[in-house]
Amino acid sequence: MSKPDLILVNGKFTTLDRANPQADAVALTDGTFSAVGTRDDVMRLAGKHTQIIDLKGRRVIPGLIDSHMHIIRGGLNYNMELRWDGVRSLADALRMLKAQVDRTPAPQWVRVVGGFTEHQFAEKRLPTIDELNAISPDTPVFILHLYDRAILNGAALRTVGYTKDTPNPPGGEIVRDASGNPTGLLLAKPNATILYATLAKGPKLPPEYQKNSTRHFMREVNRLGVTGVIDAGGGFQNYPEDYNIIEALHREGQLTVRLAYNLFTQKPKAELADFSQWVKQVSPGQGDDLYRHNGAGEMLVYTAADFEDFRVERPEMPPSMEGDLEPVVRLLAQNRWPWRLHATYDETISRALDVYEKVAKDIPFDGLNWFFDHAETISERNIDRIAALGGGIAVQHRMAYQGEYFVERYGAKAAEATPPVRRMLERGVKVGAGTDATRVASYNPWVSLYWLVTGKTVGGLRMAAPGSLLDRDEALRLWTEANTWFSSEVGKKGQIKVGQLGDLAVLSADYFSVPEDEIQDITSVLTMLGGKVVYGDGDFGSHAPALPPAMPDWSPARHGVGYQPRQPQVLNVSVSCACATSCGVHGHAHAKAWSAGVPAADESGFWGALGCSCWAF
Repeated sequence: MSKPDLILVNGKFTTLDRANPQADAVALTDGTFSAVGTRDDVMRLAGKHTQIIDLKGRRVIPGLIDSHMHIIRGGLNYNMELRWDGVRSLADALRMLKAQVDRTPAPQWVRVVGGFTEHQFAEKRLPTIDELNAISPDTPVFILHLYDRAILNGAALRTVGYTKDTPNPPGGEIVRDASGNPTGLLLAKPNATILYATLAKGPKLPPEYQKNSTRHFMREVNRLGVTGVIDAGGGFQNYPEDYNIIEALHREGQLTVRLAYNLFTQKPKAELADFSQWVKQVSPGQGDDLYRHNGAGEMLVYTAADFEDFRVERPEMPPSMEGDLEPVVRLLAQNRWPWRLHATYDETISRALDVYEKVAKDIPFDGLNWFFDHAETISERNIDRIAALGGGIAVQHRMAYQGEYFVERYGAKAAEATPPVRRMLERGVKVGAGTDATRVASYNPWVSLYWLVTGKTVGGLRMAAPGSLLDRDEALRLWTEANTWFSSEVGKKGQIKVGQLGDLAVLSADYFSVPEDEIQDITSVLTMLGGKVVYGDGDFGSHAPALPPAMPDWSPARHGVGYQPRQPQVLNVSVSCACATSCGVHGHAHAKAWSAGVPAADESGFWGALGCSCWAF
């Protein structure tokens, strides 16, 4: 028997293997777990070339798997985006924005593309257009908030060419002033196409930069313990051309997450033609353990897409939905392609299930791992229908970012089980968890785990009733072993178990014992993929492979702009303030504040209290 390549000792391993739930040490050989047990038993297997890493008593879990992320599209753009994920003060967000404006050359834009909500800010509001124009009179600024709106400064409006004569697109609104001129606010009503189409007008990175960008995004999710992703496709993500970068990284051995991808139709009224072509080009499971095809969706037909903007009324799907959906589902079932379908509302799910049940009478779904995504308002009846057909539901923590809007429209009672994850599990439906990052919720899995366990939004609103919450073990299983069903990889990964792929995360804090609110603050200090380190921090930083600097040199990714910790950032730096040249009091007060280490979240309030308006500049 081969000696292990690596042994990890002195860890608190949560294996999620019910036959062997806890361990002190593991051995890895040729990328898989070869032993899981006590320190003494595992160390007896060591050879003279076996590397040994002491985990110093830290909690270890299987690598996290996101069942719904847009990592391929997100990777192409990550290095261009200023992320407000986790930022808890609008004052901090605007300070970050100003710093990025200062370093961004023409004709580039500064973009904040999802991953945050106004409710996470202490100020409980979004920036105004006037604030954006004051910070950036010349550099285009585009800010996407969830699926409901985008805010553009004047420079961005000029660049995209929206004028008094530009008509509103179907399902969207260009907000105008009293004279009919665009203000810079774009609304999805409820179709997000106007938001995506406007964003698509901005510059793109060249291919080599896109490869670098994707590597940096993968490293960022590795930092949070993610080792696997099921990519849900996305708008403006065409196959095969927009997959060239991820496939090049795969060929070059530079993937640091395992990626299963679904194909998302891009052509309203030509969806069947898309899938008819794709079933001839690729088959489910084609690829390897790092990169493989996973089926169709989450967009199957555009007439079934019910965008979840809870600020507006529920959209009614058009009468043609069933007629459009049926031939696509028949084609997929005949070719044994698994599929996923975006569906927010129970009414949409009911109509889709009518189609599925009709097709299943002719073509059994046995062995097809099909599922709905989101399902926030699904009824018990439709949960049972899904269970009867052998389907699943992938849930995401969108309500952690939009819960306040849902409660405002539908009431607190309706929000108590939105989505009803506990009921799904009790009724035998396959359930997995994910984020829907990057344009709606954040890619941070720990926010999802916090939400599943507490029922609270990132703004602190407790929505879920106690009986609908999951315990920490149940929530973690939805992020690991349960998600392997959604990529047809059950038994291959998701547990720390002999024979499974050697993916794991060593945590910064013990997930099972930290206070509830601190779950969202956890990161990984050592992430391994197939027995190889892909991320390390602190004591384990020396084990991590080097990553080239983010490209281009003005990229926000060069300035620590990943998911921001909740703890206040103490800013001990020198300052120069315009008012100090004319007012010794203000100059002295600023210097005193900074020398004392004023938290960033308090900076605007402190300076504002002194009558100073220059803090954002």
